[in-house]
Amino acid sequence: MDSKLILILVLAGFAVLFIIQNVAIVEIQFLFWSMQISRSLLVFLLLAVGIIIGWFLRSHLKRPRRNPDHGS
Repeated sequence: MDSKLILILVLAGFAVLFIIQNVAIVEIQFLFWSMQISRSLLVFLLLAVGIIIGWFLRSHLKRPRRNPDHGS
C-alpha cells in the first residue's frame, strides 16, 4: 500500500477515536446567548474558524502594498 494512504487511514482512525471519546455535551455562553454542543464538534468548529482566520490574515499580509510616497 501507498504510504500516503496508510497515513490518511491512521489520521482518520484518530479522528474517529477523538469523536467517539468526546461526545459529551458542553454549554457555550457568549454575551446574551448560550447553546449546547458536543465537545468534538466544538473543537472541529474552532479549528475551522482558526484555519479561515489564518488564511485571510495570510492573504492580507502577503498582499503588496502601494507606497503613497513613491509616484509611479
